[in-house]
Amino acid sequence: MTLAKTVADWRHVFKLDPQKQLTDSDLERICHSGTDALIVGGTDGVTFDNSVDLLARIRRYELPCVQEVSSRDAVVPGFDGYFIPMILNTTDVHWLVGIQQQAVKQFGSMIPWTDVLAEGYVVLNGESKVARMTGSRTDLRAEDVTAYAELAEHLLRLPLFYLEYSGVYGDPEVVRAATRGLSDTQLIYGGGIRTVAEAREMAAIADTIVVGNGLYDNLNEALRTVAAVKK
Repeated sequence: MTLAKTVADWRHVFKLDPQKQLTDSDLERICHSGTDALIVGGTDGVTFDNSVDLLARIRRYELPCVQEVSSRDAVVPGFDGYFIPMILNTTDVHWLVGIQQQAVKQFGSMIPWTDVLAEGYVVLNGESKVARMTGSRTDLRAEDVTAYAELAEHLLRLPLFYLEYSGVYGDPEVVRAATRGLSDTQLIYGGGIRTVAEAREMAAIADTIVVGNGLYDNLNEALRTVAAVKK
């Protein structure tokens, strides 16, 4: 099965930040929670060493795990796949195709292209690190998000469209606006999901939800989001 077909079945994913601490017992609970997969990645502080250490701990469990690549120096062989963000609403082309071109130039002959998926990213929390770092224009209306979704699917032919609220809970109406621009591209929502109710609300709109910071704020509640979505 191709990576795209595998990812298409994911409804709930936990995102682990390599620079944040998880005990072995907490990681075991996460991996046995019933979530569909793990994404390993973060905005800053992600290195080869902390990524490979986390992957080694995850590999004790039979759970799909992909790396979301934020730095070419942090890429670790051995993940089940690799997500490559392309920031669609950036004001700096470097974050759309620049760093990606540099990575292909450096590692092109070694890239397992069948295990790589591009994500059309739209960053919507203007106060977040990722928005400031990438110069993302976050003052978007619903119709802007619909247009970005259509651009991702019909012009760029991207398999994944990721709405990133990065630490804050987003506007369900904006997420619905994204669905109006998509028919085949998979809609992923990430940002601020910390409760069962929030997980249910966003899972009713998006194809896949990502729970990240909630794991580090309240692990028990974050684990309950799995059953809330998958039931």
